[in-house]
Amino acid sequence: QVQLVESGGGLVQAGGSLRLSCAASGRTFSNNPVGWFRQAPGKGREFVATINWNGVSTYYADSVKGRFTISRDNAKNMWYPQMSSLKPEDAAVYYCAAQSTGSSWDYWGQGTQVTVSS
Repeated sequence: QVQLVESGGGLVQAGGSLRLSCAASGRTFSNNPVGWFRQAPGKGREFVATINWNGVSTYYADSVKGRFTISRDNAKNMWYPQMSSLKPEDAAVYYCAAQSTGSSWDYWGQGTQVTVSS
């Protein structure tokens, strides 16, 4: 059974930093793109960032570009967003996700809450 488990969420002051982690089990994603999404209260789930299989190529939502950095450790089957200069509007439940075949996001974690105080 494939599982993605996020960790590292919590409360941080505006301007602060936080690093989330996603640990995958049940299969390896070392050959697949992985990424992060988020959902704020009353809003739909939105894309945050993605990274290709070897970490060479990354892509970010405009809202986080320059502040978030996505990385991965294929040996550990984990991936991370390093989030800096956090804003109150970054507060959301953050989900990690992974692709299997094609470009669909087939696997999802349960989410971790990030709260940013102003």
